[in-house]
Amino acid sequence: MKNIILYVTVFLSLFLANNVSAEQLLPPDANIPLWPSDSNAINTSEIPFKIVHESYLQTQGRNNWELFIMNADGSNQVNLTKTSNLDEMYPHVSPDGTKICFVVDRGSNRRNKVRSVYYMNIDGTGRVEVARNARQPCWSPDSKSIAYLKGEYDTYSTREYATSELFIYNIDTKENKPHPNKNLHHIYAICWAPNGKWFLGVTQGHMDYSDTILAFEADGTGVYDLEKFGVFGCRPDLSSDGKKMTWGATDWDLCIADIDLESDTPTVKNVQKIVKCPHEYKIYHVDWSPDGKYIAFSYGSFGGGQQVGGYAYGWNICITDLSGKWVQVTTDGNHNKEPDWVPIPAKTDTPKELNNDIVKLMN
Repeated sequence: MKNIILYVTVFLSLFLANNVSAEQLLPPDANIPLWPSDSNAINTSEIPFKIVHESYLQTQGRNNWELFIMNADGSNQVNLTKTSNLDEMYPHVSPDGTKICFVVDRGSNRRNKVRSVYYMNIDGTGRVEVARNARQPCWSPDSKSIAYLKGEYDTYSTREYATSELFIYNIDTKENKPHPNKNLHHIYAICWAPNGKWFLGVTQGHMDYSDTILAFEADGTGVYDLEKFGVFGCRPDLSSDGKKMTWGATDWDLCIADIDLESDTPTVKNVQKIVKCPHEYKIYHVDWSPDGKYIAFSYGSFGGGQQVGGYAYGWNICITDLSGKWVQVTTDGNHNKEPDWVPIPAKTDTPKELNNDIVKLMN
């Protein structure tokens, strides 16, 4: 612990003494444009995957958060939740494309409000409560379990890192099992590696780490800081083959890199910046497309709240093709955040196990 404190102190001293910003620690921009391109710069209508996201808008005469599904070009938006008395946010689609896990805020004020984790079918039916006072859920690679973080306090909080322990919920047995590492506090934005061996997540102000992206074992207690590979920032996501990662290095910079999660110790190389924006704006909530060709993310004014439940008027969902070009695919500015790709191509045959309602929705 003393060595870690000494390292951080020395690093910060050098950082401040040399007036080095976080952006200066990133790879060169390579003439990356600061602004979104015209909508026709990327042919998003040919992308075969749908996107689920959250929006804050009026439902039955009341403003609240709802979950929507849409085509990659922003067309054919469908409200999946339609609950004026609840707030649904933070959607994550299962790897088999049949379900969505998300959080629900219930209550009218800080004293009686509680955030819980749920899942439902991809068409919005069959809602199931996973855990109360829980947040930040993600799916296992086999779509049979949901990992989530317990709330740190009984009192409601919108702080991302107000978490106290990781649990795994089995959707067949409905069993909630604690993760073997009891020290996973102040973790958020977790994702489960496709090989099932690792989680990526962010910690803030705890676990002997300071605001960093971690890899930690799915079935053990090993924790590895990825900052030494040039990975710093928040909200990581992995490609469907588990060989690449993306994350927000700063409020204005989106990066990608190669990652090795097959070895006993994770390693990262080839860090690249692919999207940036002016300091009057923000880029957040990255998600890699199932085919690895695109990344969806949220974009809007700097005053918007990136945290779950944070109002972000004017924010929209964007897509980059990894070349530096990026386009907005929503334009209404209804606090559009947390995009997540549906991993089944909407223009191909839908698996037989999906019911008729899902087939209609996804085509």
